[in-house]
This record gives sequence, C-alpha cells and structure tokens, in this order.
Amino acid sequence: MKLLTELLSAVFMNAFSKCGYDETLGKVSISDRLDLCQFQCNGALAGAKRYKKAPLTIAQEVANQITGCIYIHKIEVVRPGFLNISVQDEFLADYAEQMYHDKFKGIPQAEAEETIVLDYGNPNVAKPLHVGHLRSTIIGEALKRIITATGRKAVGDVHLGDWGLPMGLVLAELEERYADTLPTLTTDLLNEIYPAASRKSKTNEVFLEKARTITARLQKGDTHYTKIWCNMVEVSVKEIRKNFQRLDVSFDYWYGESDSSKYVPQLLQLLTDRNLLVKSEGAQVVEVAKENDKAPVPPAIIVKSNGSEGYVTTDIAAIIQREKDFRPDKIWYVVDFRQNLHFTQVFRVARKAELIPESTELAHLCFGTVNGKDGKPFKTREGGVMQLSELLDSVTACSYEKLKSSDNIPEADKKAAAEKIGIAAVKFGDLINHYSKDYVFDTDKFMASEGKTGVYLLYTVARINSILRKTGINCGKVKLQGVYSESERELLLKIALSGNAFINAFHEKAPNIVCENAYQIAVAFSKFYHENHIISEKDEKKKASWLALCVITKEMLLKHLDTLAIETVDVM
Repeated sequence: MKLLTELLSAVFMNAFSKCGYDETLGKVSISDRLDLCQFQCNGALAGAKRYKKAPLTIAQEVANQITGCIYIHKIEVVRPGFLNISVQDEFLADYAEQMYHDKFKGIPQAEAEETIVLDYGNPNVAKPLHVGHLRSTIIGEALKRIITATGRKAVGDVHLGDWGLPMGLVLAELEERYADTLPTLTTDLLNEIYPAASRKSKTNEVFLEKARTITARLQKGDTHYTKIWCNMVEVSVKEIRKNFQRLDVSFDYWYGESDSSKYVPQLLQLLTDRNLLVKSEGAQVVEVAKENDKAPVPPAIIVKSNGSEGYVTTDIAAIIQREKDFRPDKIWYVVDFRQNLHFTQVFRVARKAELIPESTELAHLCFGTVNGKDGKPFKTREGGVMQLSELLDSVTACSYEKLKSSDNIPEADKKAAAEKIGIAAVKFGDLINHYSKDYVFDTDKFMASEGKTGVYLLYTVARINSILRKTGINCGKVKLQGVYSESERELLLKIALSGNAFINAFHEKAPNIVCENAYQIAVAFSKFYHENHIISEKDEKKKASWLALCVITKEMLLKHLDTLAIETVDVM
C-alpha cells in the first residue's frame, strides 16, 4: 500500500506540473496543526522565489487545478501560501479498512533488497546481565522488528563478550583458588569469581600479569584453558538466554568475540598489505586521528605488546566476518554512549582498510543511561549495580500486587499476566524515550494505567477485547459503513498515518516514533469509546461500523506492540 501522503502528493504534484511549476513542489506532509487540517502542502512558498510570484498566487492556481478528486474533501489556501488539505471521510474509512486487510498493515515495503546487521545485547560471559543490558536488548529488538516490518532483512547478532581480558581474569582466579581440582561451574560461582578477580587485578600487579598471559594463551588455542573457557561460555549462555526469553528477545546468531577472532589473521594481513600497521611501544597500531577532530582520537591498538588482541581488534574482524557472511548494506551497533571512542576507532580502521564497500553504513546508536529518581545511574538499595533478573522480578511483583484484587483474571493466570504487564511497562517506559536520552526508571510511573505507559496500551487492547466478547462480532467480516462523529474521524486518521510512523521510525532508527503512534491511537480510541455507547447503540448499521472500527484499532495496536516486542493480555 502507498502512504496517504504519497497518494495526496501524486495529486498535488500533477497540479503543480499542470500550472507550469516543478512537480516536486507538490509534496504533501502531515499537518503540523491537526486542529486546522489533516495534511498540508507548502510548495507554493518554496516556489515563490524561483518563479518570482507571490506564494498565495501559486497556491490558488494549484488549488483551482484540483477538482473532483475522490480523495479530497476540502482545500484551503491560507496566507502566506499554505495549502491546507482534508480528505473525504469515505476515502479515510476505506483506507483504514484496506490497512486492516493488508498483509503488512499498510506499511510500505522496501522496493529493493536491503540487509541490515544489528549488533545488540552484548552480554558478557561469566558476568550477570545488569540493568545496562536492558536498553541495548530492547532497543535492538525493536529496531530489528521495525526493519522487518518495512520489508527489509534484519540479522540480529548478540555479540557475546567472551574473549578479552575478563576471560583471563576469571581463568586466573579459578586457577589460584582450585588449581587442578576445578569444581562444577555454575552461574553463581562465575558471578562471584569475576568481580573478585577484577578487584584483585587493580591492586595485585602479579595477578594482573598472570591474567594477561592466560588471555594470550587462550587466544592462541591453549587446550587446557580452552576447555575451561568452553564450559564457562556454556553455563553463562544458558542463563543469559533465560533473561532474554523473559523479554521476548531473540537473536539470529549467538556469535561472540571468539568467532571474530578467527578473522584476525586475515585482518592483520590486510592491514599489512595496505601499510597501515605501525609499531608503537611493542604493540601494533593503526593511526586513525583526523585533522578536524575536536578531541584526541588515539591509535587503534590491533595487537597488544603481549601478543593478545583486544575489543577493537575483534570488532574490526567482526566486520570482515559480517561482510563475508551477509553482505550487509548497513551495520548498526546498539551500544551505550561510553563506547563512542571505541566505535570511532573501529569504523575508521574499517574504512581505511576498505573492509567494506564505501556505500555500507556503519552506525553507532549510542544510548543514554537508566537513572534512579536521584538522577544518578540506577542502583540497588545497597548501592550496587542491579541485575536484570532482579529488576524484572521487582516489576513483576509490583504488577502482581495490583492484580491480586482483580476479579477479571483467574487466580491461576495472574502471575503470568503480571509478568507480561510488568515487562510491558518497563519496555514502553524505556522505548518511549529517544534512545540517545537518559531516562529515570520510575516503577510507579511506568505502572500507571493512565498516561503514556505500556499499561495504558495493554488496558486499551483489553477494553476492546471486552467489547468484542460482549457483542460476539466476527472479526473476519470488517466493514466500515460511515463516519458518524469527529472522534471517529480522528481515530481513523491516527490509524491511517501508522505507515508513516513505521517508515519514519526506520529512517530515524527511532522506536520511540512507533511508541508515540501507538499511544496516539490509544488516546483517540479512548475518546471515541467515551463519546459513543457502542454496545447499546440502537442503530444496527452504526453499531456494526463502530465494532468494525474496534477490530481495526485492536489489530493496529497489536501490530505496533508486536513490533516493540510487547506482549498483551486478554483481560486486565
């Protein structure tokens, strides 16, 4: 399906052309003032200087050309030269109905094949997922689904942190504690080992050097350390998957830095052939600074002085791997803002070494932090970094407390419903913000049933479910038979503009646009619901049309929520 704005643009471009003006001036956009009109065309203002005419004159000429168009209800020429446009109710209703029946729910599909690799999640082996992983995971999953919704191929890679110095620290600590009598590795043991080893490395230079040596030996294929490391990875990944499953997040590939390491020899050869490797204090580096840099950009260390490779090296090697496996048009990295310098180095080396075509986009979508009510990074009551599982448990418990007194949900189903509602609250509370911004984690605010929350959206879907159950409507036979009120018109318009929201969300790499559109549809439905007595309406034609609108609204909300990886509940 074409967007409403595209259909209207075709009409106005033709009119501009007939009047002797550049047809591109006829582009139509969604109105900035929906209280005045639904759409607008500002081409007359842009054309005034070019054609040396008053914009009001151009606008009137164009308006006079458009007669008898089945799309348009009214065109107003407004000083200094705006064209304000409202569409026919019948056309709007028909368009919304088409969206409901459309396989893609009115979202235009990419005309050319495009593959986008998403690097998100980024959990570390031997370390628990913490609240910081929340943003990377749910932003990345939403982006992946937005890409797919627009007809493109998305490849999600979790990119495990499984290969650097942290692995050497854990292996060194295990060796010092247990020597050759290694106990059965568990998540709890690994979660205790790493912070202990990390603390020790900051004060014990001998231990740190031992960890570095073990890291280098592991990366060179030492069989003893490799066997223990494989066990560590297996135990960690099993636990990581559980948390991601709770968030309804999945990955196409569970590659790690260790997989990228296989491409390091190829990377070193390419860098050598292009004379990019420089020796510096025993290490091998690539100079990436530019004259116009506003802040210093140090060289990218490719091989450390002890022969081991770091995150920069494996991330650059991963680009070789992704180019070989997927031939991506874009690679997006959903990683927090603290890694900005890291990705500047990675991208510059990739460009200098020509590891990918010039046309391939490399983008670091650096997200902000999750803060507590004090404005500081979110912590536990004891002041530590909150584990992701602990956070999810807390919102689920809060949700369950609210559901305990509800008679709408069977007792046996309340815990499952509480989990969905709590996680929906957390996800929407995060995603409604642009990813680049910090936000305050406020459980009370997120769990509110009114306002811009995930709970409000789930409640809207549950309300529609209630209406449909009580009326027994056949959702397969949906037919809008008129527009009977302004609130219907507003709701239909919000639904009809969903395609624009999804396309904008893709181009802006911004899931918050989908969140906002879902919220606007829910608000419009609430107004429509409160202004009309749907179930008790005596006029059968009007009632049938209203019920059809309920079905369409629910379907569009479900599309938005599924794209955000938010599960709904039948009743609340």
